[in-house]
Amino acid sequence: MADPQIITIPCLEDNYAFLLHDPETGATACVDVPEAAPILAELEARGWSLSDILITHHHWDHIDGVPDLVKATGAKVWGAKADAHRLPPLDHGLVEGDEIAVGALRGEVIDVSGHSIGHIAFHVPDAQAVFTADSLMALGCGRLFEGTPAQMYESLQKLAALPAETIVYSGHEYTATNARFALTIEPENPDLISRVERITAARAAGEPTVPSALSEELATNPFLRADHPAIAANLNLTGADPVEVFTKIRAQKDAF
Repeated sequence: MADPQIITIPCLEDNYAFLLHDPETGATACVDVPEAAPILAELEARGWSLSDILITHHHWDHIDGVPDLVKATGAKVWGAKADAHRLPPLDHGLVEGDEIAVGALRGEVIDVSGHSIGHIAFHVPDAQAVFTADSLMALGCGRLFEGTPAQMYESLQKLAALPAETIVYSGHEYTATNARFALTIEPENPDLISRVERITAARAAGEPTVPSALSEELATNPFLRADHPAIAANLNLTGADPVEVFTKIRAQKDAF
């Protein structure tokens, strides 16, 4: 069986869309559509036909290109059933635990509410991938526009429980800023220090820092490490519940 292919497509100022391609069947899905033109160009360059569009959440910079992409390709649209009232028209409404299919590839829907209510992620074990958009991000997590810290913490714990070798495909190139903030939370973490050096070099060379390995997020992302005593101590919250620690980290990031 040929390995699935995933293509990262820069969109707008700092967004990413992703093409997930099944070589066995020729099926191709696009995860989020900030704008249609770069996605159509990539499809044409590779000779792929788009079969499906997977939407993570309703924010404009993840859905604005959907109508044009549907018009150009006829792809079917998948998105959260609970969010259908503020998404482009859906062919498939999804809830947590539902299965998605891209050709022979199978994936699972995970509710990751927090950044928005109804935000979903797509875990595709066949591709060793999870598409997280603005929930779990490289060295960060999305701002809490609608959900509570407890909701977001629970959502991130679901993602943290995936196999460590999973690759995290998140929705924005925010990693350099996230890295500077992470150092204020855990300045002595050697894995973080090393990662920040790599991120700085990558951005200087104009290279993307997305996707990232879940194993690396677990070792360096402060929002996944709220249960670590050293971080609690750094925040003067020794012995506090991880949700309380997470809440303070999120508040400090918002003010950063």
